[in-house]
Amino acid sequence: MGVSTAGIAFLPDYASLGTSSLVILAILRIGQGIAQGGSWDGLPSLLALNAPEHKRGWYAMLGQLGAPIGFIIAAGLFSYMMANLSSLDFLEWGWRYPFYVAFAINVVALFARLRLVTTHEYSHLLDEHQLDPVPVGELLSSQTRNVIIGALAALASYALFHLVTVFPLSWISLTSQRSIAGFLQVQMVGVTLMAIGIIISGYVADRVGRRRTLGTLATMIGIFSLFVPFLIGAGQHGEDAFILIGFSLLGLSYGQAAGAVTAQFPQRFRYTGAALTSDFAWLVGAGFAPLVALGLSSHFGLAYAGVYLLSGAVSSLAALSINRAWNIRDN
Repeated sequence: MGVSTAGIAFLPDYASLGTSSLVILAILRIGQGIAQGGSWDGLPSLLALNAPEHKRGWYAMLGQLGAPIGFIIAAGLFSYMMANLSSLDFLEWGWRYPFYVAFAINVVALFARLRLVTTHEYSHLLDEHQLDPVPVGELLSSQTRNVIIGALAALASYALFHLVTVFPLSWISLTSQRSIAGFLQVQMVGVTLMAIGIIISGYVADRVGRRRTLGTLATMIGIFSLFVPFLIGAGQHGEDAFILIGFSLLGLSYGQAAGAVTAQFPQRFRYTGAALTSDFAWLVGAGFAPLVALGLSSHFGLAYAGVYLLSGAVSSLAALSINRAWNIRDN
């Protein structure tokens, strides 16, 4: 992860290499994805599954706190650079600086992971074969149903994630004169609310259940999606409300989004199943969300960004309902 991230800081610009610079950027992003998958996928699920039964929601949310912490650091750096550099300086070298800093953060994260693998709990998981991978083809041939349901269950949360982070930045930069540096500061307040929401989700999920928590939040996200065009289209105050409300809902949902239905996998498939489920959820729910939302909003109006988010909420509710019905039938 650190090598790929730092590599972006040294990326030649389009004027120097043309299309080759885009190819190199794509390769570096793929490298980040491989590193992310190797270091993160399945971790929240395993934390939850191996926690005491009444503490699973709390343990599941711990790993999710990394996202808001990372966002605050990145947004803070970019906001500072954009506010204190000319547009020319920012485009020439300012945008590269946060990627240098990210390399240092990844070094710290590496030591944290090395500490993790030396713990008794990690050794126990290895001894119990709960970290044994299985071929993806074998997993899909027998567990396709669980992979699809697991990916769709978190769709509302992951779609909302990029609709309150990347999409509004693109929309505002293209359609208004508002300062991006100032808007990033609003997002930093929002992501602080997200972090608080993630912590609260741990307490709530341990009392009412992780699936019920996800289902309730998917419903609330669906309701929120109906107000998206009115909030974003209402000027600065509406945009701020969209960010603050959206991040608050995101924290409560995202805290329990990882692996809520991973227990459906037989133990042999659980680790790879949790990883692949997470990958598909991010790919479908978040990977294309900013581009799709921006394209729909630009061509058909902001209401269609809300429709896109609503589709994610409906998909999550459907997946959770089907999963519950299967549990009742199988038991």
